[in-house]
Amino acid sequence: MARPSSYPLELRKRAVRMVAEVRSDYPNESAAIKAVAEKLGIGSTETLRKWVRQDQVDSGVRPGTTTEKSAQLKALKKENAELKRANDILKAAASFFAAELDRPHTRS
Repeated sequence: MARPSSYPLELRKRAVRMVAEVRSDYPNESAAIKAVAEKLGIGSTETLRKWVRQDQVDSGVRPGTTTEKSAQLKALKKENAELKRANDILKAAASFFAAELDRPHTRS
């Protein structure tokens, strides 16, 4: 499971906006990302690059899984796991009670 980000959401959004704003001032996107990461104190340029790429996916510029779809898929997987667990419990209970019915009972 991914570790939660240590950077606040507002900082991430601001950093992505800044990269888009200063992109034309640099020879390539990597240089713009590096400059913004240094200005904002973001530890790794790779971190900011991932944020920029995800923003591009979310806005439809780049193909991929959007943040919303990813969250929805995660929730569905969690629900599926819970339902499988509940199903296993019910199967075990059904088999236990079926065995009880098959056992001969003596009346006293």
